[in-house]
Amino acid sequence: MSERPVVVFDSGIGGLSVLREARVIMPGRRFVYVADDAGFPYGAWEEGALRDRIVGLFAGLIEKHNPALALIACNTASTIVMPALRAAYPELPFVGTVPAIKPAAERTKSGLVSVLATPGTVKRQYTRDLIRDYADKVHVRLVGSENLAALAETYMRKGFVDEAAVKAEIDPCFVERDGQKTDIVVLACTHFPFLVNRMRKMAPWPVDWIDPAEAIARRALAIVDTLPGGHALPDARDSVVFTSGNPDYSALRLMHGFGLTAG
Repeated sequence: MSERPVVVFDSGIGGLSVLREARVIMPGRRFVYVADDAGFPYGAWEEGALRDRIVGLFAGLIEKHNPALALIACNTASTIVMPALRAAYPELPFVGTVPAIKPAAERTKSGLVSVLATPGTVKRQYTRDLIRDYADKVHVRLVGSENLAALAETYMRKGFVDEAAVKAEIDPCFVERDGQKTDIVVLACTHFPFLVNRMRKMAPWPVDWIDPAEAIARRALAIVDTLPGGHALPDARDSVVFTSGNPDYSALRLMHGFGLTAG
């Protein structure tokens, strides 16, 4: 158990925002980051096909890496595949990523909250159930961005982004109603926190941008702490797996900057 890693799984680079927090919270743990670049973007997939793909990928990941826990660092995947993963691999704990609607509803002062997500997350019944259960007293606008995840990928890989394009994607989040303005935007895609500084710059007024990465990492820690055994060896290195087997140079450079070696 002492050398078993935590797998952090995402369609691309978005899960790095969760890995960043997980490393702070679990400094002794070894991580394997899995970028399903062969399947990116997930928003274009039919639900059943994406479920089958991810469940199938985990068979090989579990066999090769023998993880202590798997963290699905993707809202779209989490809203689709978590029950199937837990049913297929009951011995492995899974932690998913869901929109931070409950804390947003608790913190808003204006009563106007926007959830900025991919179209796939917006259309899931799971997201609407969260609003029904935790945000029935506030007005929640669901904003499905077609392009923001890809813009974040470009920014992280190449170091630049079209700010006008970012503005176009976030503009629908900002609502004025009965003299009140949106005061919280939930970042319901793990790619989005990498663009939050650009979002702040292009926003028409200041809002609280909720990034759920720390809460996700703390949930993973709470489960890992219940497992038998110790932590990873001090000299263990975190690694990255690309499902395409052929990542481009910018992706490799980015992962290297996060201290990940190709595995």
